[in-house]
Amino acid sequence: MGVSVATDTARFGTSPQETSPEIAVWPEFDAALRRSQNYLLSIQKPEGYWVGELMVDSTLVSDTIAYHHWNGKVDERWQRKAVNHIFSMQLPDGGWNIYHGGPAEVNATIKAYLALKLAGVTVTDSRMLKAREMALNLGGVPRMNTFSKLYLALLGLYPWKYVPTIPCEVLLIGKWFHVNFWDMSNWSRAMLVPLAIINHFKPTRPPKNNVNLDELYPHGFHERDLALAPDPDKISLRNFFLWLDRLHKFAEVFAQNGIHPFRKSALKKCENWMLERFEGSDGLAAIFPAMLNSLIALKALGYADDHPEVLRAERELKRLEHEDATSVRIEPCFSPVWDTAIVTICLRESGISSDHPKLKRAAEWLMEKEIRFKGDWIHKNPAKVEPSGWVFEYSNTWNPDVDDTAMVLLALRQVPTDNPAKRDECFQRGLKWMMTFQCKDGGWAAFDKDCTKNILEKVPFADHNAMLDPECADITARILELLGYEGWSASNRQVADGLDYIRRQQEADGSWYGRWGVNYIYGTWQVLRGLAAMKIDMNQTWILKGRDWLESVQHVDGGWGERCNTYDDPVFKGRGPSTASQTAWALMGLLACGDPSRASIRRGFEYLIRTQNADGSWTEDEITGTGFPKVFYLKYDMYRNAWPLLAFATHRQLIERKQPGTRPEVDRDLQTMTSAALNGNGHFAAATRTETR
Repeated sequence: MGVSVATDTARFGTSPQETSPEIAVWPEFDAALRRSQNYLLSIQKPEGYWVGELMVDSTLVSDTIAYHHWNGKVDERWQRKAVNHIFSMQLPDGGWNIYHGGPAEVNATIKAYLALKLAGVTVTDSRMLKAREMALNLGGVPRMNTFSKLYLALLGLYPWKYVPTIPCEVLLIGKWFHVNFWDMSNWSRAMLVPLAIINHFKPTRPPKNNVNLDELYPHGFHERDLALAPDPDKISLRNFFLWLDRLHKFAEVFAQNGIHPFRKSALKKCENWMLERFEGSDGLAAIFPAMLNSLIALKALGYADDHPEVLRAERELKRLEHEDATSVRIEPCFSPVWDTAIVTICLRESGISSDHPKLKRAAEWLMEKEIRFKGDWIHKNPAKVEPSGWVFEYSNTWNPDVDDTAMVLLALRQVPTDNPAKRDECFQRGLKWMMTFQCKDGGWAAFDKDCTKNILEKVPFADHNAMLDPECADITARILELLGYEGWSASNRQVADGLDYIRRQQEADGSWYGRWGVNYIYGTWQVLRGLAAMKIDMNQTWILKGRDWLESVQHVDGGWGERCNTYDDPVFKGRGPSTASQTAWALMGLLACGDPSRASIRRGFEYLIRTQNADGSWTEDEITGTGFPKVFYLKYDMYRNAWPLLAFATHRQLIERKQPGTRPEVDRDLQTMTSAALNGNGHFAAATRTETR
């Protein structure tokens, strides 16, 4: 027995012998499935895609207020709405957190406090007094991360002397060097290049209203608090990089006087790198931090406010805003490709006909989003392969990624479209491209191949926990799932290496860590589903251990839930309020083991049925998506409505295999679906549902 921290209700395990006496689909089950189908079909965009909002903490709005004051152009009407949004997210203790239900966090709290102060909220406001107290309790400004301190330095609120240097020359280091620019994660490269430009010019612009944060320095501007603390051991990588940072700062003195030997060419290369990657993208890397940094960098370089590049950068940032009558919130990026692929899979698996016009439009839209361009991935993966791949956003040409590509391929194999030859070519091109990204240890990462040099985590500006792009069990398992449906054998070398990687990543309690979803429920579900698709014997002890772990963290209400604090301390595994998305993941993990009669499964679906809204949607406040563990989290608003439908579909398909004829009459198209229905030349024969699932 355990206790759910957030719900304060007991959890229970289900013994292997405990089963439900009735495994057939019951009427309420089918009605819930149909409501879910209808809801998702109703929210498709006319162009054929689905997109849900990505909801995050208050920091993006706080950063935007700070930017407007640095830029000297403040829209008072917009700012009032931004203030409302920030206050709406303040915790009772005065701080701001980075995930729903989480504790106050120092960066989010001080950024919010600064934004409110810049906006004119008086420091004697009771809410500000509580925020100040919490900020000091968390250690104040000295405890903020490097990127946050750099933004403060731009406003003259933190000494540049104590901000770790990001040298432009990093772009000049060739791949021949053991650690170079391309060894950083995709997203870090996009954030750091404009920051390197900013670091050179140090374009400090103190606020016009003389705002400062002196009250948030617990011991004043003392070096012992402002300087990064060295390791106790005199000889360490961290201390080496701190020494190197002092050397960089010494060199900066010469750079400011125009006598740095490489600075001029390095600056130009950074500028050109940034401008080149504006093309074909919705802003630099199509993510908020890089986009905001690039706008500041353009202005630091002297680009006029009416320059086309500045106007474009401002326009792309503005698109991320959601403004209503009283409030404004900001998305970190858009997720149409990811959401469209997931919803397409869910609808098709749940029985929507393969020739349904909405599914065909979705498939056509996805195919049009394929990227036939050699982007930045070639630096880590120079394999001779035809360019392909998909991204998360609408446009991000330089950065196709493995995870989105795998999800899109899982969707495309489901829908024939009106041009199956085009679909087949697109699918095969994407599959071959994706397979070249397998890492040395057998796993797959999100963007790059073997981006795992831990030395980069020791550099002073690496405290955002995102310098690397390591392979992970959840992405690897999703790729194995796809390969299993496509008939790849477990004896295939790449598959075998992937399976070995999965086996090595299992935790002692049977679970798997989830890098891109919260957390062990996500990872364990994806691994079990991937193994089942590969037709692995699911009765092996190590696999059943994963199933048993999922059952051990089921809540009394029948659902599953887990919070982001599991990234800080695994003791919280499987603990948190039940959510629709995580309950769906857990159910699919259990169903992957092949026994739909387990009582835990029945209770899980009863939870989903009981909590479904009348329109077919589910309500979910918790954050179940991961950006950067411990630093930044994402609430994928589509998750709460898509994944439950796939869980319903998975359960019904399993029952159909075990008890033929139990499926409702209206879904007979699923029973009679053949490979010919998918593809006239039989290319996808291995994908036929009744053969592989």
